[in-house]
Amino acid sequence: MKIELHRIKIRDVVAGYADNNEEGVVAYGGKLDVRPKYQREFVYKEKQRDAVIDTVNKGFPLNVMYWVKTSDGTFEVLDGQQRTISIGQFVNGDFSVDFNGRTAMFHNLTKEEQEQILDYELMIYHCEGTDKEKLDWFKIINIAGEKLTDQELRNAVYTGEWLSDAKLKFSKSNCVAYLLANDGGALLTGSPIRQEYLETALSWINNDDVAGYMAKHQHDKNANELWEYFQNVIAW
Repeated sequence: MKIELHRIKIRDVVAGYADNNEEGVVAYGGKLDVRPKYQREFVYKEKQRDAVIDTVNKGFPLNVMYWVKTSDGTFEVLDGQQRTISIGQFVNGDFSVDFNGRTAMFHNLTKEEQEQILDYELMIYHCEGTDKEKLDWFKIINIAGEKLTDQELRNAVYTGEWLSDAKLKFSKSNCVAYLLANDGGALLTGSPIRQEYLETALSWINNDDVAGYMAKHQHDKNANELWEYFQNVIAW
């Protein structure tokens, strides 16, 4: 397992920041998948979000973040999604905070105040390794606060076209799996956006060996096999 600590300025992290709602959030000049498609939605409350900006403004350290390096050399956020989105939204002008005794949005700050925010260094670990190494490591460091589910941890490892298609079908609010299951009377428990529908379908199709199925099919072009199996189960 290769784990490297990097100090990356906010100005670099938020470069190209774009929030496309359920289509995902990107930053770092398009090289960072902050919130992969159809994964967890933004969950910070206003007080938590504002506390992130206050911490940065005062120059206090934020907790370290973890980025997973993917096969194409880009990154996905494993831990730090909420903090990254809070910072991106503030710099993007999406909300105001109590800043040095006044209510202000980023564009209302003085040039010196803006530069202080943008020059703040985030402590970010880059992680890469085998699937097993990454899963073992992520379970060890998982994660104070909004803990990742087991399926979210697996999603950080088995990235690719198959997973993107599976998330489209099983992990979006009111996704087709949710609509089908509820329409058929076989109500599933849990939340699609927390990956619980996806985890259930994977457990069904492969006798509870979720990671084994994901490893086998990681490089498939789509998740049609899983979707067809799920449809058949619901139809029973």
